[in-house]
Amino acid sequence: MRTAKILYKNEDAGVLIQHNNGSFTFKYNKSWISDKTKPSISLTLPKSQHEFHSDFLFPFFYNMLPEGSNKQIVCKLNRLDLNDYFGLLLTTAKNDTIGAITVRVIDN
Repeated sequence: MRTAKILYKNEDAGVLIQHNNGSFTFKYNKSWISDKTKPSISLTLPKSQHEFHSDFLFPFFYNMLPEGSNKQIVCKLNRLDLNDYFGLLLTTAKNDTIGAITVRVIDN
């Protein structure tokens, strides 16, 4: 199991988990849900107390990944499998992203 902290404008919004079977779970932090001024991180992941589950990486996070030759270079330089989408997300979305979302690893 691997876990990542999801930040919205550098504030903790929720947690993304990749389970050992390859499925994913996203859950908003309770403090994020209780603050009515905080938005959803995505239209496809509306603010809710329930967890979101998926057999594959949620499209919102998948769309943050590099493609083509950029993906190949990042994977080669970081020794990542081309199909390790969670590892690729952790590598490429931890600092400088186009949107308000950044992803940081949580050590288990």
